[in-house]
Amino acid sequence: MIHGDRQSGIRVADAKTVIDRLADIMHQVPGLPDRADITRLAAVGHSFGGQMTSMLPGARMAASDADEDMSDTRVACGILLASGGRGGSDLSDLGRRATPYLDTAFTHMDCPTLMVAGDADRSPLTVRGPDWFYDPFYLSPGSKALLTLHGGEHMLGGISGYEVVETSDENPDRVRLVQDVTLAYLRRSLLGEEDRWAALAPGRDPQGSLLTASG
Repeated sequence: MIHGDRQSGIRVADAKTVIDRLADIMHQVPGLPDRADITRLAAVGHSFGGQMTSMLPGARMAASDADEDMSDTRVACGILLASGGRGGSDLSDLGRRATPYLDTAFTHMDCPTLMVAGDADRSPLTVRGPDWFYDPFYLSPGSKALLTLHGGEHMLGGISGYEVVETSDENPDRVRLVQDVTLAYLRRSLLGEEDRWAALAPGRDPQGSLLTASG
């Protein structure tokens, strides 16, 4: 078993290995290379996967070596779904024991990134409330966006599937909003399409609110 910050480091290395071999992987599926552009890459992750994903746009693990840069310039943008905030004194005793690698610093995360968080997501890993999941937005310097889901818990309405046991806040409309916003963000960031993103006017959807900031 891998413990502590080594676990996150190995997961980031795994992700980079996939990117390194993406062309070879795609050629295993007939017709796929003609339908994909590996020069336009986004990194997307949920929960612990989001914490690992945040390293690719530039976040760093403060607990071990805050100067260790694990970012990857091949990643054009990131999407962090219910990804945890800073560590240190913000972690609970459980968080420090079980997930010390969540001691994350976002001051170098300058790649464009969308964060999605629920305002009812209460984690036993932190002494704070749902605002802990907003840290990647408020503590990073880059061009960024934050979608806050009203009443959303850790599974963001059920993004992992229909009637999944781990979903405590199943809501198809909430999932639909996550889908709409993430798709619009990807098309804007990777393809330069502004129409879908511009249509997401603040306050228009009762399921959530969108906040943006330029780096």
